Amino acid sequence: MKKTVSLLLSAVLLFALLAGCGSGQSAATQSAAQSVEPSAAAETAYTPVTVENYGRKITVNAMPQKVVTAGPNCSELFCELGLVDKVVGNSCDNHSRGPLPELEADYAKIPELTYGYPTLEAVVGSGCDFLFAIDWVFEGDFTIEALEQYGITVYVCDATDYNGVWQEIEDLGKIFGVEDKASEFIASEKSRIDAVTAAVANEDTLKVFIYDSDTGSGVYTAGGPNIETKFIESAGGVNIFKDLDKAWVGVSYEEILAAEPDAIIIHDYEEASYEDNVAKLKADPILSQLKCVQDERFIKLSLESALPGSRTAYSVETIAKGLFPDKFE
Repeated sequence: MKKTVSLLLSAVLLFALLAGCGSGQSAATQSAAQSVEPSAAAETAYTPVTVENYGRKITVNAMPQKVVTAGPNCSELFCELGLVDKVVGNSCDNHSRGPLPELEADYAKIPELTYGYPTLEAVVGSGCDFLFAIDWVFEGDFTIEALEQYGITVYVCDATDYNGVWQEIEDLGKIFGVEDKASEFIASEKSRIDAVTAAVANEDTLKVFIYDSDTGSGVYTAGGPNIETKFIESAGGVNIFKDLDKAWVGVSYEEILAAEPDAIIIHDYEEASYEDNVAKLKADPILSQLKCVQDERFIKLSLESALPGSRTAYSVETIAKGLFPDKFE
């Protein structure tokens, strides 16, 4: 079958060439050249890209054509960089409350691979050659090593500070040939963060507690090596558990009460909704003693907004508006 198609294609091109002899290229020949040559040139022109990621070096020798994104923040970043047409599937929308309004149209183009965590079978079965995933999806048999055995390049999203976020965006820009788009996005993010920091510069620093979910004996929160700690600092606050050396950690009700936060960021996602968490805070015999609970100093933040990637400036702005509403009316 391939041989037959090849012969037919050769005949067509020969006919077009003969028809154009002596009178310049025909429209058909020009059209074929315009449609074929750029693609071939793009493949030939691709320069291998080597980046450091997740404690290892990755070399990409050819432009990835089929991408799977695992994490709503990862999917949104591909939308921001204009790469949505390369995404053949996404995962982890169970941790999403929906894309930002300006990204809805592009996000809707992405097929859902798995609603929850990605699986080895689903990702390999998608035929993808590149996976961009938040670090906490790697568990069980879903490992980087297992995926690489199938020829899939794995790039992990695990930034814990702004420089890490910018580096990940720059790396993707290089890998996918959209360096200018990546640079523009980073510049916009930095400008928006700087504007917030300037607006709250003369305000008293407020103590902030991050409520992710109830553990039964305490609350799951963010520690120092967590990007959300940086969001809070830029917004004029301080994470009351910034000295804990884990990105995600359980703390007791008594520890929270002793820290006396001025405001509480409450994550919102399917497994732990904002409304349910507010109800738990108000009903808890210990946490209900907090003045910020009694005054309802709550900041609603969807879980994907607490992750590194596409919403850095948006998250800082959201937190700042919650802490200092009078400054952002």
